Amino acid sequence: MRDYKAFVKYSKAGPRYTSYPTAVEFNKDFKYEEYVEILKKQNKALSLYFHLPFCRSACYFCGCNVIYTAKEESKERYLNYLFKELDILSTILDTKREVVQMHFGGGTPTFFSAKQLESLILKIKSVFANFSKDAEISCEIDPRFLNEEQADVLTKNGFNRISFGVQDFNEKVQKEIHRIQPFGVTQNAVNMVRDRGIKSVNMDLIYGLPFQTLETFKQTLEQALLINPDRLAIFNYAHVPWLKKNMRKFDENTLPSPDIKLQILEYCETFLTKNGYKMIGMDHFAKEEDELFKALENGTLHRNFQGYTTKGGADLIGVGLTSIGEGQNHYAQNFKDMPSYEAAIDKGILPFERGIKLSYDDELRKTVIMELMANFRLDIKRIEKEFKIDFKEYFEEELKSLEDYKSFIDLDENYIRVNETGALLIRNIAMCFDAYMKNISEDKKVFSKTV
Repeated sequence: MRDYKAFVKYSKAGPRYTSYPTAVEFNKDFKYEEYVEILKKQNKALSLYFHLPFCRSACYFCGCNVIYTAKEESKERYLNYLFKELDILSTILDTKREVVQMHFGGGTPTFFSAKQLESLILKIKSVFANFSKDAEISCEIDPRFLNEEQADVLTKNGFNRISFGVQDFNEKVQKEIHRIQPFGVTQNAVNMVRDRGIKSVNMDLIYGLPFQTLETFKQTLEQALLINPDRLAIFNYAHVPWLKKNMRKFDENTLPSPDIKLQILEYCETFLTKNGYKMIGMDHFAKEEDELFKALENGTLHRNFQGYTTKGGADLIGVGLTSIGEGQNHYAQNFKDMPSYEAAIDKGILPFERGIKLSYDDELRKTVIMELMANFRLDIKRIEKEFKIDFKEYFEEELKSLEDYKSFIDLDENYIRVNETGALLIRNIAMCFDAYMKNISEDKKVFSKTV
């Protein structure tokens, strides 16, 4: 076990780089008319994201955009607006393009009934009829909200990847984060989809939660492997109480220190490697037969708002409240509040609120940062050829910043390679190439800590 006390100095506020530029830079200078024109001209394959934002109650660790409700009419009303948004999209997009990926995120997608889920799926397929034979169709599921009818609807309609939110199996941690979820509940939910032919099951865990220790997390990992997921996403808890009021319920003295969190992450890598998994990017682990592992091996792994994916290069269309879309040179986000979202749709326009059109420099830096985040290496010569630059000259200052991490990388004329220890600090390393971080002062609370 490494001495992680020395790593504490690297614990600074920084992005997770699900996008570059990050959502902090999205603004209203990118106009609706520009966005619509971009959508009209797109011709790549499609990736579709649907945000289903409702939950019955709050999980105190959650950083998602969520609406808490028990009202059935709220869900029905929201579905009605999703259908209208799809109808508007169908008048702008070429919906005959091939769909290679679709994802239901939340909130809790399975807080919607089987009947409601099926009505949404049928509506989507009536608009986007050209799903590829090997399309990745996935859904996030809270194991506490899954029944046989919902599992039937998902599998019958082509869903082939399921991601289960677990976070931690320790009862004390579960009580503190307001998410009581016995092991048997999770096991039964996984069995439910396995029995219906789902071959790819992901489990989400979080380290850095109140009362977690290395020993308690070891037990959680051992229990997780009893369920035998194909992938694990093990996230560093993002403590941002200035943004999420639920997080203020935590006594910060109960949160594990940065060095303990790094010990947990290192143990995850060691333990899971011994048990047939490979670390993918900064927070994912996959079995060697998984396509994520194969993409990492051949350097084709990509990162977007859904995490790590093999479906890079597709145009991402975000549908629903707060959803974010992405193209080669833009990001676009829908309204975050329901009245504004509904008002736009009632006017017959997309519920677009803000975004950003990428400059040449943005596109270059996005390519550099995302390749480092996804593959832990950067092909310098490929970047020079693609963007017609001299890498050392263009990134002179950035390469000086990398000196702080010289023990974590190998740098030569052709490649930047991040070593095994450096993988634990990949956010810090990527930040060296982020032009916008220079404009964010240390005392401005924007991002969670990298360690």
